[in-house]
Amino acid sequence: MPSRTAILSLTVLALLFLPGCNNTLNPLCGSSRPAPLIGSLAPSTIGFDQVQQGAVLIVNGSQFVSSSEVVINGKTLSATVMSSQQLKVTITTGVISGPGKINVTVHTPSGNSGDLGCSSGGTSSALLLTVT
Repeated sequence: MPSRTAILSLTVLALLFLPGCNNTLNPLCGSSRPAPLIGSLAPSTIGFDQVQQGAVLIVNGSQFVSSSEVVINGKTLSATVMSSQQLKVTITTGVISGPGKINVTVHTPSGNSGDLGCSSGGTSSALLLTVT
């Protein structure tokens, strides 16, 4: 019969390599990226005339990294990462064609650790930008 220590060791090893395991338990998940979270947009309402001139949108949240991108109505925009809590993009008529309610999310591509049982990257929930 295996010892209690051997069973515990095998259990811990099994958990480390299960897909979707908690990255904090897996020492091989160092290159994984956190899923982004968004909390607010600044401004949350903008005039279409401002969009026509190239309006700056600030996305506030957390867990942003250098590869995080802002997605507006399905169009991916390169973002300037101001900090791990703030992204900045310029929106134009190439992205928004007229007034309305616009979905804004943040997407962080996965790192190179998916084959190690590490979750990495993801897409935030959506916030609405109102264009008048």
